[in-house]
Amino acid sequence: MDVYGKIDVTPFGPMIKKICFLLVFGATSCGVFKPIPQPKTEFRGVWIATVVNIDWPKNGKDAVEKQKADYLAILDFYKNLNFNAVIVQIRDAGDAFYRSTYAPWSRFLTGKEGEAPKTKGDLLPWMINEAHGRGMEFHAWLNPYRATFDLRTEILSPIHDFHLHPEWMIKYGEKFYYDPGLPQVRNRMVQIIDELVTAYDIDAIHFDDYFYPYTIRDEVFHDSLSYTYHRLPDQSLEDWRRSNIDSLVQNTHKVVKSKKPWVQLGISPFGVWKNNTTDPRGSDTKAGQTTYEDLYADPLLWMEKGWLDYLVPQVYWSMDLPVASHKKIVGWWAMNATNTNLYIGNGTYKIRNNGDTAWDDKKELPDQLNLARHTDEVMGNVFFSAKSLMGKHRDVVDFMKRKYYKRAALPPISPHITGSAVGSPELVSSQQDKDSIQFHFNSLEGHRYVLAYPSGKREKSDYPIKRLLLKKPIYQGNRVSLPIDGLMGKNHIALTFIDFYGRESTPIVVHLNQSKPYDTEK
Repeated sequence: MDVYGKIDVTPFGPMIKKICFLLVFGATSCGVFKPIPQPKTEFRGVWIATVVNIDWPKNGKDAVEKQKADYLAILDFYKNLNFNAVIVQIRDAGDAFYRSTYAPWSRFLTGKEGEAPKTKGDLLPWMINEAHGRGMEFHAWLNPYRATFDLRTEILSPIHDFHLHPEWMIKYGEKFYYDPGLPQVRNRMVQIIDELVTAYDIDAIHFDDYFYPYTIRDEVFHDSLSYTYHRLPDQSLEDWRRSNIDSLVQNTHKVVKSKKPWVQLGISPFGVWKNNTTDPRGSDTKAGQTTYEDLYADPLLWMEKGWLDYLVPQVYWSMDLPVASHKKIVGWWAMNATNTNLYIGNGTYKIRNNGDTAWDDKKELPDQLNLARHTDEVMGNVFFSAKSLMGKHRDVVDFMKRKYYKRAALPPISPHITGSAVGSPELVSSQQDKDSIQFHFNSLEGHRYVLAYPSGKREKSDYPIKRLLLKKPIYQGNRVSLPIDGLMGKNHIALTFIDFYGRESTPIVVHLNQSKPYDTEK
């Protein structure tokens, strides 16, 4: 990763050397004096959980205007931390936070399942636009197989699948689940994904760790009939279950890429694939459940097959927790993740709220970020959940902002994207008023954002992220409006354009007084 800026210690050289000498002989290090990498590209995401109103909305019965204000407060908080993506839960339990042919409106959005929000239109386009307006990607997070959150089935809408397709349901513990072994269930999930990708301007489809449910002692997941009718000859129950999840991931990838190839597919599995006590390839952990053996998910296969654009293992433990060390698990995924972007999920909800006292230290989370920054294979982090840092832990937030998130970063490009970005458009004309400059281009088709950097008269091949002035979305037409206050004191700016795949174009230099690109061939 790039490091912008250096620490000049020349006037204090002897003092620094003396301190380092003392630190070394005190069995510590001088790492504190090293600059922290500030990358140009890094995924910085946050999960916004809607089930039982964990993060948003605060109450399904709240007025729409309050729900909007609360959503914007989340966006603004993380925008101030220079985050560049929100992962918003829009399917909790067989329901929807958007107008869907296949699911009723969620009671966590409207207070009553099946009841539409009291607004003129669907809220989801507005939510997406507000994220894009802040330069943030919008990842649509779905829970594919949880059908209910509890056993209060009387509150379900008549058009919920529990009523329409009771043959799809399996009771397990205190919930009902869709049976992943039924082809009809998997086909329905693909239809839901197709509907979302086609109708909404999302940047990614996102699944979390809930595939088959976490194991409950002395409970049986009653899918024996599905297993009997749909297994392959000599296929074990465990392998059959994993093949059902494999099929979901493969078919989701297929429909997403067939509709909008720039939309990514990301999955955040439980942090431990297997313990090395059951498989020598597993991690040095003692997790009570594992993603492969209990949730029947095999992310190593999904990566090998090229079905994922990114993977976010949920590594919600402290750095040196004996049974599941964050440090060891990140190292394991770094060694085993291939053919995809690897991000790390961090459990910010545990800060000063956990039996593991390591989370009481304000540097526990920053230390995890530092590990990610210095692990070449890791390309970003995602926090669970949004409310965990808002209005509290100010010392942790300030420290992270100052040391790790002081500059903006662009989201990484999927490793499966080939080719170059769409070429820079031609500037036709511009017009300036007291508040903004409006640029008119010949065509902005294929572009999602325009970026502005300070520049000299001659363009450079690349501009560092530390000099980024503005990142503005491109909505429709061939015009872009940039606010004057963001460009104050600049005679020239360089404009680059981000396409739908996240690729940045070559720059063009504009004189703000003349508002015409320079001919760099002269």
